[in-house]
Amino acid sequence: MLNKEQILQWLQKFATTLEENKDYLTELDAAIGDADHGINMVRGFQKVITQLPSVADKDIGSILKTVSMTLISTVGGASGPLYGTLFLRASMVITGKQELTEQEMLQMLQAGLEGVIGRGKAQLGDKTMVDALSPAVAAFRQATKEGKLILEAMQKAVAAAEQGMKETIPMQAKKGRASYLGERSVGHQDPGATSCYLMLKSLLDII
Repeated sequence: MLNKEQILQWLQKFATTLEENKDYLTELDAAIGDADHGINMVRGFQKVITQLPSVADKDIGSILKTVSMTLISTVGGASGPLYGTLFLRASMVITGKQELTEQEMLQMLQAGLEGVIGRGKAQLGDKTMVDALSPAVAAFRQATKEGKLILEAMQKAVAAAEQGMKETIPMQAKKGRASYLGERSVGHQDPGATSCYLMLKSLLDII
């Protein structure tokens, strides 16, 4: 089970991780984007942290909905709508929950993935955050089918996300700003896939 306090710790941890990796994410984005992914994500999650005390007594769905609204209103570029949609769709399937079972956690991750795909129209292989998130959800689903508990399922998910992130390096971008570069986008790790991996790794770190 994953409880509400752990969800709040996760969001704090992700905010700290983004701060620590801000320059790295910006460097990745400078190669194939607007060089603002790290700055935008940090700004968004710093704002999220200021909002958390006001929802700390609410259910997990309400907490994630607040994250969503905050990101959509403060993060520029594609990251705000995509991460905002991820958290919004995740929040909708766990309304009223104070803790999550393995199955509910899977539903949350799956809904987030579907939200990102629906919003960004990206598929596996397009060199986006989907390339980290989709294999992570698949790995988590497989682990739960095998009866694994949340910790082990998340370990599998994070390993799959890391692999997916690295696999964006040889890809040619088909979505977003990076797609304008054509073949010049090959050889660079996708910043969105990287921040998505960091998000999932932050979740694993608090379990």
